[in-house]
Formats: sequence, C-alpha cells, structure tokens
Amino acid sequence: MALLLDLAPLREHPAYRRLFAGYALANVGAQLTAVAASLQVYALTRSTAAVGLAALFALVPLVVMGLYGGALIDHHDRRVVGLVAQTVMWGATLVLLGQALLGNAHVLVLYLALAVGSGAFAIASPARSSIYPRILPREQLPAANALSVFAMNSALTAGPLLAGFLIGWFGFRAAYAIDGLLTTAALLGLASLPPVPPEPSMTGAPRVSGFRAVWDGLAFLGTRPNVRMTFVADIVAMMLAAPRVLFPAAGAVYLGGGSQTVGDLYAASAVGGLVAMVLSGPLGQVRRQGLAILVAIVGWGVGVAGLGVALLLSEGHVARGTALGIALAAMCFAGACDAVSAVFRQTILQSATPDHLRGRLQGVFIVVVAGGPRLGDLLAGGASSWLGEPRTALFGGLTCIAVIVAVGSWQRAFVRYDALDPTP
Repeated sequence: MALLLDLAPLREHPAYRRLFAGYALANVGAQLTAVAASLQVYALTRSTAAVGLAALFALVPLVVMGLYGGALIDHHDRRVVGLVAQTVMWGATLVLLGQALLGNAHVLVLYLALAVGSGAFAIASPARSSIYPRILPREQLPAANALSVFAMNSALTAGPLLAGFLIGWFGFRAAYAIDGLLTTAALLGLASLPPVPPEPSMTGAPRVSGFRAVWDGLAFLGTRPNVRMTFVADIVAMMLAAPRVLFPAAGAVYLGGGSQTVGDLYAASAVGGLVAMVLSGPLGQVRRQGLAILVAIVGWGVGVAGLGVALLLSEGHVARGTALGIALAAMCFAGACDAVSAVFRQTILQSATPDHLRGRLQGVFIVVVAGGPRLGDLLAGGASSWLGEPRTALFGGLTCIAVIVAVGSWQRAFVRYDALDPTP
C-alpha cells in the first residue's frame, strides 16, 4: 500500500491536472488578498471591530450564493458557470488593486469588493468540485480530494507568509496584483475543459431552476442520511470545538510570545494538514469512509482538548516553552485530523449525490464549511468569558468527542457506509 500522497489523478488525467494547478495557485492568491484586505481595513480604521465587519460582509453573500449558486451549477454547463464566477472573482481583485493604486481612504470600497469576491467564490468552488466526478473515476476521488486539501493547507501556510513579505516591502498593491495574476491560472484551467453540462435526473423529472431548485436540493439532503451526516459531523466539530478565536489570548496571556505565538498556532494546524496529506496514500483504500470521518473528528476533539490542557499547564509550574510545545503539537494533530475528515466528507458527497443535484449539495457544503467555524468562534468567544480560554478549549474538545460518538451510535448506517457501494 502506497504511503505518500497519491498523484495518480495528476499523472493520468490532463484535464484534472490543469484544473488542479489553477485551483492551487488561485488559493495562494486568495490568501494574499485575505491578509492584505484585513490589514488595509485596520490601517484605514484602526479598529478590530471593523476587521470583523469585513468578515460579515464576506459571509452573507457566501451563504446566499452558496445556496443559490448550486442551483445555477445544476442547471447550466458547469464549466461556463465556473468561468463566469471565477471572472467575477478576478474582477473583484482588480478593483482591490485599483483602489490600492489610487490611495483609497473609504473602507466601504473594500467591504463591497470583498462581498462580491466572496459571493463569486461560493459559486466557483462548488462548480469546480462538481466537475471532478465527471473527469475522474470514482476510485480516484479520495486522492483528488486529498490533493485539494493539500493545496488548501499549502496556501494557508504560504499565502500569509508571502503576504507579509509583499505588503512589508511593496505595499497592499503588490499583494492584490499577485492575486490577480494567480487567479488567471484558475481561469485558464477552467477554460481548457470541454463542456460539462449536468446529467439528466435518473428519475426523468424535468430540470428546475431558481429557488425551487434550491429547495429540491435541501429536500434531497433531508431524506439522505449518509450525505446529511457529512454536514452534521462537520457542524459538530466546528461549533463545539473552535480553537482559533482563543489563539490571541493564548499568545498574549498564557503561552507568551504575543503575535508570533498566535501566528505559530494558526500555522500549526495547517502544517498538520499538510503532513497528513503528504502521507495520505492509504486513504484511497479506506472503504468505511463514514467511520473514518467520525474517528477523525474524535481526533479533532482530542487536539482541541490538548490545547486546553497546554493552557492550563501554563498557569501552573510548567515552563511556558513546554506548554507551547504541547499546544503546537495538539494543533498539528487537530489539523491532520481535520484534513482527513475533509477528504472523506467531500468524497462521500461527490460519490453518493446524483449528478443533477451535485452542484446544489456542493453549495451547501461551502455554506457549512464557511459558516460553521464562524458560529463556533461566536460560541467559544462567549464561553471563554465565563470559563476562561483554557477550560473553553478543554471542555469544547471533550464535548465534541462525546457528541460525535453519540451521533455515530445513533446513525449506524453512516458507520457502515461502504465506498464500493455508495448510498446517500
């Protein structure tokens, strides 16, 4: 059994190779813009609340277009929908570049450009994900999703580092300009594909559009327990065990090192995800993918609880350096488990969803993946005011473990899910 990341989809399928290359480069550009926009908002306002408001401007269109955009993907050629959405993202980046070159002093311009780019991303990403099962054999979907998670974690590691260098030396315009160039790669990758029209419904039902199509997708999700569980499992993990909102206090109060420690904690989970994907070769042989998701989320809970233990130890007689080492190891482990969970959640969603509904379900996936962590941050932030950061992480991780075990005991069919016979 191969141990390292399975590169067969890249070797054997030129269309996938071009699509993946564009996606990987565009992810780095997206991280450049995310960091640059946050820093520019703060530079204009000197307000952390204003930076948080930028996240809200991005979240609302992401939720709306994630749901409605899925209906567009299932009604039109997915290549065309992806191209249009990616072009809008590219245009939003050019607006950000233009305002930086012109010396913009109005934060609303940044908010609106971020909102447009976020809404377009909520369509472009599901369009790309719904294309994968059409250009790859089913047995290679785990490998393709591992490659996607590897690319995302690489971007989460390299993007902020590159942004800091570019902004420090050349200003915000450099980060936006590089993002514009990298986003062009995603456009070329999509443009190189043949047409990818949605397949007709297996029941022969006429294809619908608009909000009726959105409802049909949600109705399908309501009657398909295995597909639904991929979302439930992620919501449990992200809402009950959300560590990121605790990182600033961890660096400033408990572990020492200030912003450097905060950055290390953020990077640790991405590094854990990278290591897990480099060693992801065996994932393609896993048949009990539902069980694998549950085990991975238990691991996520263990990692977050480990962060809580490290923060508690820092309050006692343990050296801060030792506590920091435990915290970083816990976040690496949590990041690795999250990456494995993401691979199998996406694989089940792609394999067990009929093609004519795949875009809508990918849209729901984007909403859950983006919205869950923000709700988790809200809950963890509120809990920390009562419990303190160490106990919030510890109890959150333990609660996540208890709830996901209970959910798995309740949904036995999900535990028995077989990749060779995918059932929704």
